[in-house]
Formats: sequence, structure tokens, C-alpha cells
Amino acid sequence: MPIKSYRPTTFGRRGASVDSFADITKKSPEKSLLTHKKRISGRNSQGKITVRHRGGGAKRMIRMVDFLRARYDIPAKVAAIEYDPARGGRLALLNYADGVKSYILAPAGVSVGDTVMSSRNKIESKVGNRMPLKHIPVGLTIHDLELYVGSGGKMVRGAGNAAQLMAIEGDMAQIKLPSGEYRMVSKECAATVGSVSNPDHWLVRLGKAGRMRHKGFRPRVRGKVMNPVDHPHGGGEGKHPVGMKHPKTPWGKPALGVKTRKRKKQSSKFIVKRRK
Repeated sequence: MPIKSYRPTTFGRRGASVDSFADITKKSPEKSLLTHKKRISGRNSQGKITVRHRGGGAKRMIRMVDFLRARYDIPAKVAAIEYDPARGGRLALLNYADGVKSYILAPAGVSVGDTVMSSRNKIESKVGNRMPLKHIPVGLTIHDLELYVGSGGKMVRGAGNAAQLMAIEGDMAQIKLPSGEYRMVSKECAATVGSVSNPDHWLVRLGKAGRMRHKGFRPRVRGKVMNPVDHPHGGGEGKHPVGMKHPKTPWGKPALGVKTRKRKKQSSKFIVKRRK
């Protein structure tokens, strides 16, 4: 969707941009598909901070998105395209023929009045339809991809993202992910045809610190401006570099560009080519 800019009447407006929301057709969410989620501000069950720089932010309700889409062979009509505060892409409100309502990730190009369907059998390969990979023609773009049969969509869910079905080999399908990684997935896993909506989401510039606070992120302080007691990068006179062979976390572990994936991870055998 188009990105909207403002005249630089304040320092916060200069360089900032917002989403135009021109594709939103329904302002208020479906109440039956809302739920609460307690905000924990990066703390675990003991109250200890395990993820730093989290807290505050605007209050929001959780939309219950159907990533599994297990209502097979029942046509559903797109009733509305809605905003979701928890993601960059849009949500599509579906009205099934049997009266049930649900949210799905809105594919790019799907509009109000369109009909989509989910099936375990071969159906039309149009944008918004969901089926196992073995029934999707090779070369098509897909999103909301399952990693294990029946687990629901886990990958390729970000705004504007799309993977590509490269080949079907035996019981496995080869997928090119948005990162450039080639990965093998069971051909029985389901995916939705098309790409995720709102591809211009990455062009939005926040422009000021306050908009980051609204998203629930607290300020981050660079280690090099701290004292040595607070961070390995701290200390020194004036502006200075890290001052050691490689950057470290506040707890002394290697940081920035270090591989964190376990070398003996069970699923590594399914990765054909790592991302660049």
C-alpha cells in the first residue's frame, strides 16, 4: 500500500512516514475473534528479565488468526480486510458457507468479495487458496508455509514475503525462502498460494523515538558508551572503538555475526543451501 509522508512541521515529522491504510475496509475488529494476552515486558515466570529493552507500548487486543485453515472444501467469502497491530501484513475476515467466521493472513491481491478455499485435495491454484505442496504447480509463489504436517503455517508470514516452490523430489518439496535459503519440506505440508499483503510495510520510517516506545520497545544503550563495570566494550577516553578482537555481549559471549544455530540440530539435514 502507498506510504504517506507529512510536511516537516516538527523534528519528529521530518523524515517520518506512515502507512496510508488505503486497503483497510473495516475499522473495528470482529469481537468474537479477539482475546487478551498478558504483557510480560521481557520477564520470565520468576520475574527476571530474559529479553532486554521491552515494556510499555500501546494497549492492543490479540486477533486469533487461523494459520491451520482446517475447514476443508468449504468455500469462504472475504468479508473485510483489516489492520492487525501485531503484524505488518493485513488480515482477511472470512465468512464460511456454514456461517463460521475466521481471520487469515490476507494475501496480496485478494479483495472483499473474493472466494477462497482450503483443501487437502487438488483445487484451483489461485491466490488465497490453501493446499498441500504436492498439488501446487512448481514455480508458484507461496506463503504461510507449514514445517510439519498439521502444525499450521509457521514460515513466510511477514508483510510482503513470499517463498517459491522449486521442485518436488520423492516425498519432499524444495522451497526457496525469502532469505535465499533452500530448504526441503514434506510435500504433504500445506501452504497458501500468493504473497503476504502490504509489501510496502518495510518503507515506513518511524522518525522519532516515541513511535518505537508505542511499539513496546524501550531505549537501548550502546556498550561502548558504558563503564567497564557495565559492559566489556566500556571504558576508554573519548570516542573509541570496541578495543578487542571481536564484539561481545554484556556477559562476555561473542556477538555480531556469530553463528548461533546448533551444529547438530536435527533439522539441518533439510537445508539444501544456507542463506547468504
